[in-house]
Amino acid sequence: QYWKDRLLRAKALGLNTIQTYVPWNLHEPEPQSWEFKGFADIESYLRLAQELEMLVMLRVGPYICGEWDLGGFPPWLLTIEPALKLRSSDSTYLFLVERWWRVLLPKVAPLLYENGGPIIMVQIENEFGSFGDDKNYLHYLVQLARRYLGNDIVLYTTDGGTTNTLKNGAILQDDVFAAVDFSTGDDPWPIFRLQKKYNLPGKSAPLSAEFYTGWLTHWGESIATTTASSTAKALKSILCRNGSAVLYMAHGGTNFGFYNGANTGQTEFEYKADLTSYDYDAPIKEHGDVHNPKYKALRRVIHECTGTPLHPLPADIERASYGLVKLQKVASFFDIFDKICDPLKVAVSEQPLSMELTGQMFGFLLYVSEYQGKGPYSILSIPKVENMGRVNYGPYIFDQKGILSTVEIDGVTLHHWKMYPLSFNLLDNLSKFQPIQQITDARASKVSSHGGSQTKLRDLSFYLNGNSEEPEFYEGHFHIDSNSTIKDTFISFRGWNKGVAFVNNFNIGRFWPVMGPQCALYVPAPILRSGDNIVVIFELHVPNPERTINLVKDPDFTCGPNR
Repeated sequence: QYWKDRLLRAKALGLNTIQTYVPWNLHEPEPQSWEFKGFADIESYLRLAQELEMLVMLRVGPYICGEWDLGGFPPWLLTIEPALKLRSSDSTYLFLVERWWRVLLPKVAPLLYENGGPIIMVQIENEFGSFGDDKNYLHYLVQLARRYLGNDIVLYTTDGGTTNTLKNGAILQDDVFAAVDFSTGDDPWPIFRLQKKYNLPGKSAPLSAEFYTGWLTHWGESIATTTASSTAKALKSILCRNGSAVLYMAHGGTNFGFYNGANTGQTEFEYKADLTSYDYDAPIKEHGDVHNPKYKALRRVIHECTGTPLHPLPADIERASYGLVKLQKVASFFDIFDKICDPLKVAVSEQPLSMELTGQMFGFLLYVSEYQGKGPYSILSIPKVENMGRVNYGPYIFDQKGILSTVEIDGVTLHHWKMYPLSFNLLDNLSKFQPIQQITDARASKVSSHGGSQTKLRDLSFYLNGNSEEPEFYEGHFHIDSNSTIKDTFISFRGWNKGVAFVNNFNIGRFWPVMGPQCALYVPAPILRSGDNIVVIFELHVPNPERTINLVKDPDFTCGPNR
């Protein structure tokens, strides 16, 4: 519902083209189960861009990066045996890519520029030169794209502005345009001269396909920012010399639900999950604000260098402070365990399975195994095994979640595991136990409200209540007068620990204020309604002593252990 608003703000910035990703996992969440409605309605989005007289550069992957879970790959790819080699000429992987593109590309083909639509360019892969050098893979993608889109479409790649990355990622022999990206602090023109070596003569328009207006932020870091003046100066050095740039990001938005990605360091164990917010310090803020120094500075540069007329500056969307909301504890996790876990999806195995192998792609998984100890029985429970987002960039992208090895106690390997899926795709007002949808996932099975006896797990609950922290559900309500305009807001979770929040059955994402820096989650007005609004939170550790949340007007990135 905010697509038009954000596109108009991009147009008022002086942009004439929108570059957008197509996440495979949004459109094929389960094998051959296709989703093109709601958030996933790519055709409506493209037609809207055309109605607003904007062109489109479409990045169809199959890998997109984008700080998006698994770089846009569907997690079920990780369950295939033998294991796929993602982003390669692996025959099974290519078969699945072709099956995906066989559905996607015919949908966008009528919207190509040569067919009267807005799409002027289609990107092949994404920064492949930073990952590998499998030219057969890239060549196959080019052939596949042209099979469905025709030979007139302008295909392009985007790679870092170095000799090695361009050598690995450019597809010169297939007449694919090679664009570059680089740090905003780099001198662009030596990189554009290098770019020419990887394009055909006369076909190397200087293009930074990712001009970084800010940067991403992980949990536990300070919020990443760049100054308006330095960003504007860097953009001017490109545009005023007849170069082109795609603002990455013009508008970042929000990682609603469980779709945020993650990164690693030098090893796969240096895991860093991305925030729920993808504000990116972009000129169009997460909540659409354009009355900020960066938006105004970039707008002036675009006008000065290109002569683009200055459209009127849009008004910011109104935001409201709805105030404090008192939450009530609805239930401890094990009190309602049998009502939120589908008994038909409980996995039983001699060894613990990954989340993906149990069919649990997002959210949480509870692992339980029995161990014969001194008493009649002992239970090893590893609760709250949370998928905080799969790695989306680098060599460790094959990122399965859950317990991936055997488990031992006193040198004894545990067997006979049960794994209980807790996706929260099915969780509503906890007093009613009705379905909740996480974004477009409408295929989840309905939870049985008649779960079998969980005697041993209830015993575990009794143990946890006495000795540890048990996850708990809290619910609160706030009222919006029917005569009032419904406005955007933010929920501040100061004083809470870590968990997931839902507003009117919509998963607004993860909160983790004790780690920071994000304190507040964005709640767009279309999620809200006149009358009663319901907030449900799943707190994994210790709740706010006051049991309150605060609905405030402004974002807040000042939380964390040292703040």
